[in-house]
Amino acid sequence: MPLAETYPFYLANAPEAPNADLEVTDKFKGTVATRVAMASPADIDRAIAAAVDATEPMRRLPAHKRQAVLNHCVARFTARYDELAESLCIEAGKPIKDSRGEVTRLIDTFRIAAEESVRINGEVFPMDISARAEGRFGMWKRVPIGPCSFISPFNFPLNLAAHKVAPAIAAGCPFVLKPASRTPIGALIIGEILAETDLPKGAFSVLPCHRDGADLFTTDARLKLLSFTGSPGVGWALKAKAGKKKVVLELGGNAACVVDADADLDDAIDRIIVGAFYQSGQSCIGVQRIIVHADIYDDFKARFVKATEALKAGDPKDPETFVGPMISEKEAKRLKGWIDEAVAGGATILCGGDREGAMLQATVLEGVPRDAKCYREEAFGPMALLTPFDDFDAALAEVNDSKFGLQAGIFTRDIYKAHKAWDELDVGGVVIGDVPSWRVDHMPYGGVKDSGLGREGIRYAIEDMTEIRLMVLRTP
Repeated sequence: MPLAETYPFYLANAPEAPNADLEVTDKFKGTVATRVAMASPADIDRAIAAAVDATEPMRRLPAHKRQAVLNHCVARFTARYDELAESLCIEAGKPIKDSRGEVTRLIDTFRIAAEESVRINGEVFPMDISARAEGRFGMWKRVPIGPCSFISPFNFPLNLAAHKVAPAIAAGCPFVLKPASRTPIGALIIGEILAETDLPKGAFSVLPCHRDGADLFTTDARLKLLSFTGSPGVGWALKAKAGKKKVVLELGGNAACVVDADADLDDAIDRIIVGAFYQSGQSCIGVQRIIVHADIYDDFKARFVKATEALKAGDPKDPETFVGPMISEKEAKRLKGWIDEAVAGGATILCGGDREGAMLQATVLEGVPRDAKCYREEAFGPMALLTPFDDFDAALAEVNDSKFGLQAGIFTRDIYKAHKAWDELDVGGVVIGDVPSWRVDHMPYGGVKDSGLGREGIRYAIEDMTEIRLMVLRTP
């Protein structure tokens, strides 16, 4: 199904099309695929005012009605599965197999939110911990925090928007969403489907706009929470301008995988190939650093390079394509420059390394200096580097040798090493026997250090989107 010629934005639950100023390109062809209405600062101000007006109606909306809205979305996403996947393939350049996988996750995320919407619980707890508190009874519940601001990225434009939108509806919070301007279509389709429901007027707005016109998403004091997913430089700058509102940041990574001597090499290579190169490596938990025990290093290297060279690159609409274009030629040039810098510093290209337009070959390096951008920064593209290790403790120290701390993967059969990694790695999640790129949508997901603040995963996002309200009852 082709994209529509134009798409409106959604302001206070309703479509508006004051212009068609935002061109959305087919990331493989480089041609304009559709045009989208752009929100002005005045539109954003109106949307925030509408969200404020919707605060009490959303707070009073019964749990079963919030659940019904979420279940409606699940049904409609399922019915429009192919359309959502094809639009994602076009606007993000994501291989169609990965696009279908993201639509499946979108459906999962809303389904989980529907389940969680009716079990936002509180607690009864004893107050008589000392004589002065006798005759008192305590309990607390969670109440919606109020209007929320969401800014979502280009790499998972459906599911990462869903990780903000779905828990907000479950918790009873109105919201304004700014999708990435390079990939707004998925979020607008979510808005179109939400507009079919009877959510209170002002409960949601989906407003594509350029970054330089979006200050109100961050600075407006009427908003009680800002949830941002994107680059660390932008995220921390937004936090500095956010004022008194709560801030949740899901930022970058430089994910490492440790492959111990006892690992099943066939399995580890199969999984790490996916972790490093799926959707052209444009994932904050994509495998970037692969740290392999010296006893198996040469064998792993030969087999991993062969597997990388076998990956099909090209048109993301081809079901056989594994590596599609990066989001833009500019980004492909940036990472190609990093690769060239590493080689100039002594690194060796084992395969790949060439670029044509936005297409960068799946690239494997070894001997990368630790001060090179390929090692220190977030590559966010189809590039991985190999290093050997002799000592497991040293391998864990190498994983921690990063300003990022999102997730790490450990391939080992030793339960004691697995626990040691869990104890010592300074990351938000440790995945044993799999890649750090693995995520299921109900788990607490997020990072430490420059990788962000807070956790997503529906239940954990709901905690951020609610406040604890205490009641103490005294019996005279």
